[in-house]
Amino acid sequence: MLDSIRWDSDLIRRYDQAGPRYTSYPTAAQFNDKIGSFDLLHALRSSRQASRPLSLYVHLPFCANVCYYCGCNKIITKDRGRAQPYLERLEKEIELISCHLGKDQLVEQLHFGGGTPTFLSHDELRRLMKHLRQHFHLQDDDHGDFSIEVDPREADWPTIGLLRELGFNRISIGVQDLDPDVQRAINRMQTLEQTRTIIEAARTLQYRSLNIDLIYGLPLQTPARFAKTVEAIIDLQPDRLSLFNYAHLPERFAPQRRINASDLPAPAEKLAMLEQSIHLLTDAGYRYIGMDHFALPDDELAMAQEDGSLQRNFQGYTTHGHCDLVGLGISAISQIGDLYCQNSSDLADYQNALDAAQLATVAPRVAERDGASRGDAGAWFAGDVGAAADRQQQGGPRLHGELAGAGVVGGGGLPQLEHLGNHDDAAPTAGQSRQRGQRGCHGVDVGVVGVVDKEKIATELRHVHAVGALNADGAEPFGDELG
Repeated sequence: MLDSIRWDSDLIRRYDQAGPRYTSYPTAAQFNDKIGSFDLLHALRSSRQASRPLSLYVHLPFCANVCYYCGCNKIITKDRGRAQPYLERLEKEIELISCHLGKDQLVEQLHFGGGTPTFLSHDELRRLMKHLRQHFHLQDDDHGDFSIEVDPREADWPTIGLLRELGFNRISIGVQDLDPDVQRAINRMQTLEQTRTIIEAARTLQYRSLNIDLIYGLPLQTPARFAKTVEAIIDLQPDRLSLFNYAHLPERFAPQRRINASDLPAPAEKLAMLEQSIHLLTDAGYRYIGMDHFALPDDELAMAQEDGSLQRNFQGYTTHGHCDLVGLGISAISQIGDLYCQNSSDLADYQNALDAAQLATVAPRVAERDGASRGDAGAWFAGDVGAAADRQQQGGPRLHGELAGAGVVGGGGLPQLEHLGNHDDAAPTAGQSRQRGQRGCHGVDVGVVGVVDKEKIATELRHVHAVGALNADGAEPFGDELG
C-alpha cells in the first residue's frame, strides 16, 4: 500500500518559483527541423519490422463555443461543415502513415482529443472510425483502451450509444467547475444534470472507465465554492479525476483576455483549493496518481502505480508505454522508437502538406544520450522509483531536472515542478491527457542532478507527490494528455 499524502507547507515555500511544464520529454521547445519526414518513415519501418503494438492519437480541433480559459489547439466555429475538409486530409494522413506499418501491428490504445471530438456528426464519426479500421489493426475484443473526450453540451444518449457501438469504452468529460458564477466568467455554462446524464448513459452502456476534468484557479473561485464542486463530483463516482491548475496567460491566449484578472483567486487561495481537494478525494477513497490525476483503487492506473508498471508518455499516464505512439491531425505528437515528431499546428500548413501527398511533420527529434535520463524521470513520474534509482546506481546517465520540487509529500513517489505562488505561469491538457488529448508541452531545461545514493533517492522520492505542472513558456494552461 502506498503511503498516505502529507501536506508540507515548508516544502511548498521552498520550491515556490517558476519552472517548466516538464511532464514529458522532449518538451516542445526542444523539437526542431533538423530531421525530416524521411526519418519518420524510417522509424515507421523499424516499428513494422519489430511488430510493435500501436497507440493512436487523433486530434479533432473543432469547438462550437470558446471557453475563455482554454489554451488548446482549437478552431472555434458554428459551421459544422468545416469539419469535412479536415476529415478528408486526416484520411489522407491515415493512409500515408498506415502503409508504412504492418497489418499485424495491433492498436491497443486509441484516443480522440480536441477541441471537441463530438463536434463531428454521427456520420462523420462513423466514417472516421471506418477509415481507421480499414488501415489499422484495431483491437476489437473490447480489451483495448479506446477513449474519447466528451463535452456534455455536445452529446446525449444517442451520441454515447454511437460511440460505444464504434468501439469506445472510455470517456473523459470536461466539467471544470459547477458554480454558475464561475461558469459565466469562463463562458462555459454546463449543468450538473447534463454531466450526470452522460455518466448515466456511459454506465448503462458499460463503458469501462469514466474520467472527469476539473480546474482550480478560475475566476470567482473560492476554496468553499470549489469544495462544493469537488464534493458533487465525488458523488458521481468517476473512475478517474483530473484536477488541473489554471494559468492566466492572456498575452499568449487571446480568449483569456476576456477574463478579468482581478477575479482570479490569490495564490494562497489556489493552494488552499488544491490542499482541500486532495484531502476530499483521498478521504473518498481516490488514489493520488500524480500530476493532478486521481483514480479509484481498482482502476488500472492505480493498480499499475501499486505494482510499479505505470508509465507516462505524450498521452499522459498509461499502461501502454510499450506501444509506439502515432499522432494524427494538426499538432499531434508521435513517439515511435527513439523518434519524437509533431505535426504542424497550423491548419492551412497541415492541409497543404497532405494535399501534396506529404506528411505534415514539422518538428521531429531523435532521442539523444541524455534522453535516457529523461526516461528515468518518466519512470519517477510514473511511480517507478526503484527502477530509476537502480539505473542511477548502475552508473547510467544523470537524472535531469531537480525533480524533488513538488510541494506535497506523500505516497507514490511522483515528483513534479510547480510554481504555486504565481498564477501567471502556465500549468497543465490531452491530454491528455487529458489524457485529455495530446498537447505539445513547452518547457526549458532545469538543471542536472548528479549521481546520488540509491537509498537516498528512493527514500526522498517516495515522499514527494505531484501537485500540478506549469510552463514558463506558456503551454496549455490546463489539461493533460490521456484521461
